[in-house]
Amino acid sequence: MKWVMEFALALTAFVADNSYRKLTLKEYFVENISDNIPLSDIRNLLETISDACDRFQMVSLTRQLEAAQALLSENPPIDVAVLGQFKAGKSSFLNSLLGQAVLPVGAIPVTTAITRLQYGETERIIVRHFDGTKTQVTFADIAEFTSEAKNPGNQKNVAIVDIELPSLKQYAGLRLVDTPGLGSVYKYHQSTAESWLPEVGTALLAVSADRPLSEHDLELIRELTGHTPNIVLLLTKADLLSLDQQKEVIRFFKQTLQRELNRELPVYLYSTKIQTQQYKQLVETEILHKLTANRDFEFLRILRYKTQSLCQSCLSYLNIALNTSLQVDQDRAGLNAQILNEKVNESQMREELGMISRENQRQTRPLIQTYLDQFEIPLMKKVTVKLKHDMPAWRGNLWRLSRRYEEWVSENMTEEMRNLSKAEHYNFFGTLRKAHASFTRSLEAFRKFLDESIQKVLGVKLPDVDWKIEVTEPDHPDIVFTKAFDFHFDLIWFLIPMFIFRQIFERHFIRGVPRQVEINLSRLAYQWEIRINAAIDTMRIQAIIYVQEELSTIEGLLSKTEEQTSEIRQLIVELQIKLQYLKE
Repeated sequence: MKWVMEFALALTAFVADNSYRKLTLKEYFVENISDNIPLSDIRNLLETISDACDRFQMVSLTRQLEAAQALLSENPPIDVAVLGQFKAGKSSFLNSLLGQAVLPVGAIPVTTAITRLQYGETERIIVRHFDGTKTQVTFADIAEFTSEAKNPGNQKNVAIVDIELPSLKQYAGLRLVDTPGLGSVYKYHQSTAESWLPEVGTALLAVSADRPLSEHDLELIRELTGHTPNIVLLLTKADLLSLDQQKEVIRFFKQTLQRELNRELPVYLYSTKIQTQQYKQLVETEILHKLTANRDFEFLRILRYKTQSLCQSCLSYLNIALNTSLQVDQDRAGLNAQILNEKVNESQMREELGMISRENQRQTRPLIQTYLDQFEIPLMKKVTVKLKHDMPAWRGNLWRLSRRYEEWVSENMTEEMRNLSKAEHYNFFGTLRKAHASFTRSLEAFRKFLDESIQKVLGVKLPDVDWKIEVTEPDHPDIVFTKAFDFHFDLIWFLIPMFIFRQIFERHFIRGVPRQVEINLSRLAYQWEIRINAAIDTMRIQAIIYVQEELSTIEGLLSKTEEQTSEIRQLIVELQIKLQYLKE
C-alpha cells in the first residue's frame, strides 16, 4: 500500500490558471477507484432497489432507477453532457471541438432538443421522436428539429437527435451531448436538460464569463452531484476577460464552491474567439482523451456512483417505512394524520396553487395592455406615413382600391405586430415569472412542512428530490385586420367616379389607421394573455403532479408497512452491505 500512497502524492494535474499542483491522496483515489467490482453485483443491487421501489411505491426514484438500469443493460457510450444556463455558449463550444458548424447557434436560446454526437463510420443523423418513430435527415435539416426557430417549443416531439461523425473516431466510446439551456422560458417535454440529468456520465457545466456562477449554476451542481462523480466547470467566452480577470473569476469559483458546497471542481477556460486551439487542446487532453483511454473503467465508476446515490435515496425512504412499521401498535390513521396534516394536504395545495394561478392570470392582460399602450401613437404615425407614401401608386376603381387597402393593412400590420411581438414579448412575461416564483415557493414550503412533519413523527429525514417547475414560452399570436368600409360602398363602384371622389376615400383610409392599430394591439394583448395564462395553468398542473407523486410515495409507505418491520430491516441491512461493498 505504501507504493500507492507515494505514487499518488507524486501525481500532478494541470489547473485552469496554467500552473501545476500536487494531487492529494483523496483526489487520487477519487480518480482511481478499483474497477474489480463485478457488474453482477451492481445488477443485483439495482434489482433489490427496483423491488423495494415497487413494493413501497417509491415513484420519486423511478427516473434515476431507469437511467442506471439502462446503463447496465445497454452499455452505451459515456455521455459527456454540456449543460448550463441558456446562451452560455454550449453549442458554440461543441462546434469548436468538432471543428465544424454542426449545431445551430443564435442570439436567442436556440437548442430545443437533446442532441448526441458520437463516432460513426459515415456521417448520419437520426431523429428519434417520443412516439418511437425515427427519421433520417441531412446536416442541412438539423436545425429543423433542434432549433427553437424551426421547431418552437419542440412541436415536432423530438426526443433525441443522434449524430454520427467519422471525425469523432478518436473519442469512440464517448458521446458528446448538447442540451437545451436552463433558465430560459422554454419547455421541452421529457428530453429537457433538467429531465435528462440522470443520464449524465460526465458533466461539463458551461458558465459564461459575462455572468459567472449564478445561484442557478450552484443548484445545478447540487443536482448533478447525485448523478455523476465527474463535474467540470467550463468558463466560456473567456475572451471577454483579461488574464487578471480570468484568474479573479477562477478564484471566485473556487471560493464560492468551497463556501456553498464544500467541494472543489476543476475549471477550464474556453473561447471560440482567441487562443481557441490552446483551450481546445487542454480540454481534449485533460478530459476527453482521458475518458476515452480509460472508457471501461470510467463507465463502471460512473455506473457505480449512480447506483450508490440511488441506494442512499432508497435507504432514506426505507427508514421512513421502518419507523412507520415500528409504530404499528399506534392507530395507523392517527399516524397518517400526524404526518399528512393540514400543511401537507393535497386539497389545500390544489387550492393554494389554484389561487396563485388565478391571481396571476387576472393580472396578465392589464400588464400587457399597459406595456403596449406606449407603442400605439408611434405606430399610428409610422403606419400613416407609410400609407400616404404607398397609396398614390394604387390604381383602379373603388372596389380595387378597397381590396388593395385591405391587403396593404394586412401585410403591414402583420409585419408590425410580428416585429413588435418578437422584440417585446419578453416584457409580457411578468405574470408568468411571478407565477413561476410563487409556485416554486409553494412547493418548497410544502416539501419543508412534509419533511418537518416526518422528522417530528418518525425521526427520519426525507431524501432530496429534484422538483423543477418548467416555464413554457407561449407561441406567437396571429394578426387580424378589418374591412375598408363598415358599409359595402365598394359594391357600387361603377356608380362612383374615382377622379372626383378618390381623395375622399384616401382620407377615409388614412382615418382608419388608428382603429387598425388599436384593434391589432388589443388583439395582440388578448392572444398573448391566452397563451401566457395557458402556460401558467401548465405550471400549476406540473406542481400538482409533484405534490401527488410525493404524497403517493409517503402514503404508500405508511399504508404498506404494517407488520413488516423485520422485512424492512432485512432489506435495509442488505442494501447497506451491498452499498458498503461498492464503496470499498
